[in-house]
Amino acid sequence: MPKKELSEFEKAIGVTFKNKDLLKQAFVHRSYLNEHKRFSLPHNERIEFLGDAVLELAVTDFLFHKYPDKTEGDLTSYRSALVNTDMLASAGEELGMNEHLLLSKGEAKDTGRARAYIIANTLEALIGAIYLDQGYEPARDFVARTLFSRVEKIVAERLWQDAKSRFQEKAQDVVGITPSYKTLEERGPDHDKYFKIGVFLGKDLIAEGEGKSKQEAEQAAAQNGLKIKNW
Repeated sequence: MPKKELSEFEKAIGVTFKNKDLLKQAFVHRSYLNEHKRFSLPHNERIEFLGDAVLELAVTDFLFHKYPDKTEGDLTSYRSALVNTDMLASAGEELGMNEHLLLSKGEAKDTGRARAYIIANTLEALIGAIYLDQGYEPARDFVARTLFSRVEKIVAERLWQDAKSRFQEKAQDVVGITPSYKTLEERGPDHDKYFKIGVFLGKDLIAEGEGKSKQEAEQAAAQNGLKIKNW
């Protein structure tokens, strides 16, 4: 990543790093190191782990104060919707993170859901890098600029609701069938599993979804089913 690009990205996110290597490390996917064994920096998974915790605290604190009358269950649902893969990937793409990812040739060819996971994880790593470089408040402020404005849409459009529950209610109301879910594909090592799951109405496959857990893949399948059925 040329220095010029680093400085341009820093302007885009409103953060100037003291340690530029932390910023660069945030973009290093594990697969990149398999093809660049002499690369000077480690992959981003440790700082992603840290960033995930910083993100959760920042979002939880924001929602707690923004919605003083909401229950713990409501706040948990709002938080889940705000930090899910789709939301984080969308935010990361808007920041131009795609242009800076350091991936293997194989991973670089992936698009769609697989790329969304990578961008979402990289955004969490970036949050971790900001925290390590500058502390909690700048990291929280970055999360605020990047994500907090999205919560209004989540609440207004009820995007926080459980997709499986909504799909089941609609399926039972419209066609009188309870949906079933089947694993169509399972791949990847234990630390980086991906599941593809199909949602069925009777014998008919309605939609597919992918996720890092069966539960996440089922939610994605249900969400896609709602779109396909226009429910």
